[in-house]
Order: sequence, then structure tokens, then C-alpha cells
Amino acid sequence: MKNNNRMTRINDEILKELSQILRSEIKDPRVGVMTSVLRVDTTPDLKYCKAYISVLGNDDEKASVMKGLKNATGFIRRLLAQRVNLRNTPELIFKLDDSVEYSIRMSKLIDEISKNNSSSSGDDEDNE
Repeated sequence: MKNNNRMTRINDEILKELSQILRSEIKDPRVGVMTSVLRVDTTPDLKYCKAYISVLGNDDEKASVMKGLKNATGFIRRLLAQRVNLRNTPELIFKLDDSVEYSIRMSKLIDEISKNNSSSSGDDEDNE
């Protein structure tokens, strides 16, 4: 239980600092404003940290952002080491997370179906 709380605190701190680094420290134009860190998962031995990144844009922009992050991984890790007090700073692994775009797409589909159902039920009432 205690170890789980510690991992949660570490993940929260890494998430906060990583978000700040991406927002203000990275000068690479490929890593744009529409990039955000959704969550991080650090292994219990603190050797690796998977950072799930959301990028709003087309597939080319996503690939460009991921390439920029991959190129800046060492720099980002060094900044993270300065900000987070850990004996060893985990190796960063960036993963693209499309869950936000998927949610937006599903929401639009639900709205469209809802709109179609309400317009067709209005037609049924007119026929009575």
C-alpha cells in the first residue's frame, strides 16, 4: 500500500514537471502547442517511464511531434533530473495516445445519432 502511494506521487510529480518542460523548455517547433501529457506510468524500479502524449492534428503532425520528442528525450530527461528528486531519473519512453481524439469522434457520433432520432421522432408525431 505504501509503495503504491509512493508510485502515485512519483507519477504525479513526473507528469507535472514533464508537462511544464514540454510547454516552456522545448524549443523544437515540431513539439507544438497542441501537445499534452495525458499520463505517465513509471516502473516500480524507476528505470523506465512511459509518457502518454496527446497531439491534436493530422497524422503527419503527430509523427512530426513524436520524432521531435524522440530527438529531445535526453534533454528532457536531464531537465527532469534537475526538477524531480530521485536517485535515478527514469528513461523516458514517449507513446502516442489517441484516446482524446477517439472520445471527440464518439461524442460527435452520439450527437449526430441523437439529432437524427429527435428529428425522426418529430416526423412521427406529425404523421399522427
